[in-house]
Amino acid sequence: MNLITVDDENCTACGKCVDECPSDVLALEKDGPFVVLAENCIACGHCVAVCPNKAIDNVRSPLDMQVEMAEFNKINPEEAEFFLRSRRSIRSYKQKPVSREKLLKLVEIANYAPTGSNTQGVSYVIVDNKDILKKASDLTMDYLENSPSIRPALRKILTPLIGKYHETGEDSVLRSAPALVVATANKNFTQGRINSISCLTYLELFAPYLDLGSCWAGLFEHCAMGENSPMLKLLSISNDKLITGAVMVGYPKYQYQRLIERNPVDVKFFGD
Repeated sequence: MNLITVDDENCTACGKCVDECPSDVLALEKDGPFVVLAENCIACGHCVAVCPNKAIDNVRSPLDMQVEMAEFNKINPEEAEFFLRSRRSIRSYKQKPVSREKLLKLVEIANYAPTGSNTQGVSYVIVDNKDILKKASDLTMDYLENSPSIRPALRKILTPLIGKYHETGEDSVLRSAPALVVATANKNFTQGRINSISCLTYLELFAPYLDLGSCWAGLFEHCAMGENSPMLKLLSISNDKLITGAVMVGYPKYQYQRLIERNPVDVKFFGD
C-alpha cells in the first residue's frame, strides 16, 4: 500500500502539504505532491491536516481519523491566558476517589502532547489503590532517608518531612492523593524523560476541566527513576521499561481565589 494517496480531482497543487512536511517526504510537481522519501515519514499528519480540499491521505495518519477543527471554538487571548495562569500545583486533596473514566481521559489527553520527531513512546501506569499508594510513599521515604546519593542540601530540606512522616504519618511524598499517574518508557528510549514531561504537562493543564487538581510527584521520582528502583517491582513494570515521570491527581480540597504573579520576565531581542 502506498504511503500517500492524492485525489487528483480535489488537489489544486497548492503545495501546502509539501511546505508543512517536517521530514521532506513530499515534493511538488505541476499536478500535485508526490512521495520522494517515504522512509522519513514520522506520522505527524501535517500533510493531511493542512490540505484545504481533503485531497491527500496518509496511511500513517488517515484522513478519516482526523477531526475537523471547525467543530471547536477558538478561545480568545484573554481566555487562553487565564487557562494557563490558573494552573496550580495541588497538594491538599479531598479523600474522594477519582473515577477511572476521568483518569483514563487524562492520559488520553496526555497522549496528544508534542514529542520530539513525533516519537511518542510514553506509556502509563495509573495507581488508584490506597494500599499501593501507601507502599509507594513508604518506599520513597525509606530511600530519601537512607540513600547515600541524596545531596546534603536536599537532605537538609527532607529531614523535617521525614520526621513528620514517622511521627504523624503526614505524607509529603504523595500528599494523600487518591491517584498517581506514572509515565514509563523503554530503557533504550533516550527521549523518554523529555517526552514524558511534555505529556504529563498536558495532563496537568487539562485536569482542572475535569474538576481535578494535580502536582508533580518529585519526591516519588527521586526514588522511582532508575533501573534498580523498588517502584518497578511494586507497580509490576516490565524489565524493559523505566519510570520517566509521575503526577499525583485528585479533587482539590481548596479553591484558589486569585492568580499570582511571577518574577518579571527576563528577555531581550538580539540584534537591536
